[in-house]
Amino acid sequence: MIRLMLLLPLLLPVPAMAETGIPALTITTGEDGQQSYSLTLQILALMTVLTLLPAALMMMTSFTRIIIVLAILRQAMGVQSTPSNQILIGLALFLTIFIMHPVFSAAYDNGVRPYLDGEVSATQAVEQVSEPFRDFMLAQTRESDLALFAEIGGYEDLQSADDVPFSLLLPAFVTSELKTAFQIGFLIFIPFLIIDLVVASVLMAMGMMMLSPMLISLPFKLMLFVLIDGWALLMGTLASSFYI
Repeated sequence: MIRLMLLLPLLLPVPAMAETGIPALTITTGEDGQQSYSLTLQILALMTVLTLLPAALMMMTSFTRIIIVLAILRQAMGVQSTPSNQILIGLALFLTIFIMHPVFSAAYDNGVRPYLDGEVSATQAVEQVSEPFRDFMLAQTRESDLALFAEIGGYEDLQSADDVPFSLLLPAFVTSELKTAFQIGFLIFIPFLIIDLVVASVLMAMGMMMLSPMLISLPFKLMLFVLIDGWALLMGTLASSFYI
């Protein structure tokens, strides 16, 4: 019975199947010359965008810098699995939402809301949504990184920041974020490294070669981090390191 039900659509006449099908593409031209696409194609485009959201979250927001700094902090303290990766990613995600809230609000007000109200087309909405992200990324990107990728890509006619295409801005922004994250991580690593050196020197002077310095230095690192209110200091420093 199940096989018969699966074969039933194949037994239908071809015209009947064609009548019940959904058109792959329907383009309607308005009076002002703008073109609107069918709902089917809009859903396909929306699903494509949703699959790219994780990459966009990492490459176009503050997420990259935050997660790298948190990972370096965990490595510097010598706690390999505490906090866990899930906690670090969740913390970086919600801090990213906090930092990027003005950008998200501007993108919604400029592009998403007018599109939902039918005031602009899909193409115009995409352009207006991308503008706040473009301004944010330009504010964080170093000129040296822009010049580097402009030279590699052959962009020689750039007169101002408005002429920088997304294909050039995106790799330059990611490179700048990596540089900034490692600079912050270096400054965070130094105090914990000093504690490790002091503990290792004391143990060596006492002749306790077989005792792991990491085992002794970990409580001192945790005490130092708690005494200086490290989490609040780190979150505040990361949040204030972005230019919005």
